[in-house]
Amino acid sequence: MSVILNCVQGDLLRQTDCEAIVNAANTALEPGAGVCGRIHAAAGSRLADYCETLGGVAVGGAVITPGFALPQPWVIHACGPRYGFDHPEEALLTSAYQTALQLADKNEIVRIAFPAISTGVFGYPMQEAARIAIAAIRAEVPRLQVVKEVRMVLYDAVAYQVFREAMLKV
Repeated sequence: MSVILNCVQGDLLRQTDCEAIVNAANTALEPGAGVCGRIHAAAGSRLADYCETLGGVAVGGAVITPGFALPQPWVIHACGPRYGFDHPEEALLTSAYQTALQLADKNEIVRIAFPAISTGVFGYPMQEAARIAIAAIRAEVPRLQVVKEVRMVLYDAVAYQVFREAMLKV
């Protein structure tokens, strides 16, 4: 089976043809800044209530929840490393992407949309994060049985360009 890896500029929350979106989560699974805050706001308070029952997520790990008020049935909360703080950074970022993909496959998700994990308030440099993300996804693709599309959704033109270039190089 072939898996399509796409890169688009746009709003993660508007990827209505995807069964799951990935939240760039914190370890406590609490509403935060950036994409995390937007996902929690759009999903409604039931998402935060549900996340409280999970006991958090490890850096480099991921958990899945219902999407509640989101158009996507599922949210996969992947916790990437805080740049300069969580080590080994590259291995943890790789793990966040791959664990999210493994959860998607296990839960029979065909299309999944990712943000640029760890590049916001966690401070990961965009070019390095893009290289790691694309390499991590491509390494996991041969093991996927159900996932058919992995979509990187970048909010601004600069991030989109960096990820497009990484897709050509990695």
